[in-house]
Amino acid sequence: MIRAGIIGATGYAGSELVRILTNHREAEVVWYGSRSYIDKKYHEVYQNMFRIVEDVCRDDNLAELAEEVDVIFTATPQGFLAGILTEEILSKVKIVDLSADYRIKDVKVYEKWYGIEHKSPGFISEAVYGLCELNRGQITPATRLVANPGCYTTCSILTAYPLVKEGLIDTDTLIVDAKSGTSGAGRGAKLPNLFCEVNENIKAYGVATHRHTPEIEEQLGYAAGREVTVNFTPHLVPMNRGILVTEYAKLKRKADGALPAYEEIRAAYEKYYGGEKFIRLLDSGACPETKWVEGSNYVDIGFVIDERTGRIIMMGALDNLVKGAAGQAVQNMNLLFGLQESQGLEMVPCFP
Repeated sequence: MIRAGIIGATGYAGSELVRILTNHREAEVVWYGSRSYIDKKYHEVYQNMFRIVEDVCRDDNLAELAEEVDVIFTATPQGFLAGILTEEILSKVKIVDLSADYRIKDVKVYEKWYGIEHKSPGFISEAVYGLCELNRGQITPATRLVANPGCYTTCSILTAYPLVKEGLIDTDTLIVDAKSGTSGAGRGAKLPNLFCEVNENIKAYGVATHRHTPEIEEQLGYAAGREVTVNFTPHLVPMNRGILVTEYAKLKRKADGALPAYEEIRAAYEKYYGGEKFIRLLDSGACPETKWVEGSNYVDIGFVIDERTGRIIMMGALDNLVKGAAGQAVQNMNLLFGLQESQGLEMVPCFP
């Protein structure tokens, strides 16, 4: 049995980790780390866990935790893990970090976009970017540190990746329009996230400055084999969970000037995702909806070719707390310990 510890267990992503791991046949949570609720029973924080989790919340002492568990999930703010991670800790335990501390390989880019100094840049090169469908071969039992991707980035990258990799779109024209439920902002009490601020409202935020932008650009740059620059605009919508991205790009025309046909685009997606458990390619004309993936680890992807403008509209939807955070983290844990990748994650989406 894999013994797991969660730092940040009382945040939204942390609570989703608890929910998923409670039903995992090969893992158990033995440390519910929470700076705000030390010594309080976990089910008193999340009443849905009444008579399911009897443990009390403990502190965020990473060094002590590393002595007691096989894997640590850090569902913490940016800079937390980077500020305390040491070689001694990594020599004892595997870590799946849900923050952005080790996602971006260029430390100067991280510091520019996040506005903080990186305290342990020496571990960045070792960290594997844990987008399982693209980097599965690098996430092995020998891996010590996984940088779990962000929710917007997971959806944005997976939606465009096959077409970028196959050179079917002009990446200089790529625009990513994304919308997220309010749980993506975390559980902390913040004025912009109050019910009266969010209900009956939709707004753009982080316009041209959102911190997931360089993560999207870096990963799609690897696919393109060159630097990629995108316009990424996130929006907050009045729902609890879910992300929908709509991406626009010009298609590269063939030698005769014709646009790639539907079948060619579909074949590119099938090439990379046809055998993927958690990526569902929708039928022609179908557009993803967040309700279709809610509570699950699935990503739904669809596309429409606009013959009039020569563009393609790519669409993706996922649950930001599952595939966009905790579910993907468990997917990474399964790979780290040589388990079936889907173990504990075969939840059917909730509807309605």
